[in-house]
Amino acid sequence: MKECHQFYINGEWVDPLSSELIEVENPATEKVIGTIASGTKEDIDHAVKAAKNAFSTFGESTKDERIAILESIIKAYEARQEELAKTISEEMGAPIWLSNVAQVTSGLAHFKDTLAVLKDFEFEHSEGHYDIRKEPIGVVGMITPWNWPMNQMSTKVASAVAAGCTMVLKPSEISPFCGITFTEILHASDLPKGVFNMVNGYGPIVGAALSEHPDIDMMHFTGSTRAGVAVAQASAPTVKRVAQELGGKSPNIILDDADLEKAIPASVNHCFLNSGQSCNSPTRMLVHESVYDQAVEIAKNFAETLKTGDPFEEGVQLGPISNKTQYEKVQRLIQVGIDEGARLVCGGVGRPDGLNEGYFTKPTIFADVTNEMTIAREEVFGPVLCMIKYSNEDEAIAIANDTPYGLAGYVQSTNPEHARKVANRIRAGQVSINGGARGPQAPFGGYKASGNGREHGLLGLHECLETKAIIGS
Repeated sequence: MKECHQFYINGEWVDPLSSELIEVENPATEKVIGTIASGTKEDIDHAVKAAKNAFSTFGESTKDERIAILESIIKAYEARQEELAKTISEEMGAPIWLSNVAQVTSGLAHFKDTLAVLKDFEFEHSEGHYDIRKEPIGVVGMITPWNWPMNQMSTKVASAVAAGCTMVLKPSEISPFCGITFTEILHASDLPKGVFNMVNGYGPIVGAALSEHPDIDMMHFTGSTRAGVAVAQASAPTVKRVAQELGGKSPNIILDDADLEKAIPASVNHCFLNSGQSCNSPTRMLVHESVYDQAVEIAKNFAETLKTGDPFEEGVQLGPISNKTQYEKVQRLIQVGIDEGARLVCGGVGRPDGLNEGYFTKPTIFADVTNEMTIAREEVFGPVLCMIKYSNEDEAIAIANDTPYGLAGYVQSTNPEHARKVANRIRAGQVSINGGARGPQAPFGGYKASGNGREHGLLGLHECLETKAIIGS
């Protein structure tokens, strides 16, 4: 049983101001694996004060000093990778292979890529008769999700450190132990006291206290659109900057010139990666009517080869849904899809055969979906794929853009020039052609209800900076 009943404030582990504890569950077994302290508004006040005091010096640190700090964080991170992967698989259910090759390594990549960006970045330059100076925005409040915990904590912290900001982090209470290990990594680095602070707790309490705090200069949030709206509303009275990476319902346009035998299995696999718990998951597959039936059959055959089970078992491709609340939502939406008349190709409600405990969900594919159906409108956040038929390219693009979201899009074609023209018409913050990998430095963020601002690399650094013009001499 793991226990962490303290918070990290001003470079030290300190006792909370409340005795309330939060139980942490293993989603594969439904057993409690540990407890963490539940923070209060007063704990946030303490952490923000430490961050504000630290900013008076860290905000004036040099680029070379921040470079050295990022290098020390990378070294400390590399020493804890195996432990982090095991922790992620235990507390949020990602298969151990995925935790090793993607969950943990994505976090490390953000620190390395931000370091490379920082080395080439100029914080001051002249433009005609004035100078432009880039300065750290100040104290950054961070709220991160449970589905890709290291990826999201690392990209936010790396950008803030590179900019010269101080910060207060609230990790998800569903996957908190990797956040605690992450905090230990930062403690082992050369980061000065007070620059990074961490308080665990519930969003409506700790997250709200961060968002409304007058000494927080920026809120950096990743999570659902509903929660993002709450963060923005709480932040509005103090007119702080709010950067948000929110939900998605990403279209995947299979053009009529695509290689179906290659594109369909890869697309299904991408949709179901991390048990479908990725905000940029390609959950709406749009297929030309001339090849639709063939595509459905290929998708079905591939999905039925996927193995769901214990995240630590060899050969398992899908682990459980990460928590009970999300599991119940996924199950409900699968039933809604059936009730609204979508054709169930494979999967469905209930656990896969042979799994009698844990929040396991059958990999599910619906065909004959219309874009008005609930499963095509709402973010399911589980291994559920909607296959939608289109008759011409303009219709495909119209369907792709007919969504409240705009985080990501995907295009499959054997003609790169053709694919690029289609990609240009998709209203989303990032579009991938033929499975092109999302590089850590590529800016990530959304249009519409998928948020505002960008993370990763150069634009992630800019997000944490203010722009000052100095005129005259």
